[in-house]
Amino acid sequence: MTEYEYNQMLDDIAWALDESTQDNQPSAKVIQLPLRAANDNGLEWPLLPFPDDFIA
Repeated sequence: MTEYEYNQMLDDIAWALDESTQDNQPSAKVIQLPLRAANDNGLEWPLLPFPDDFIA
C-alpha cells in the first residue's frame, strides 16, 4: 500500500465518520409492511422428506 493509498483510506474513513447536519435531522420514516396474500393462513408447510430411492 502506497502512502497515497493510505492517506486516501484515512480521508475516506474521516469522511464516513464525519457528522453532518443530515445525521442530526429527525426523520419520520414510515415502515411499510409487506403485503399479505389473500389466501395466506399464516401456517408454514411441514418439511416432507423425499424417499431414499427418489431420483429427480
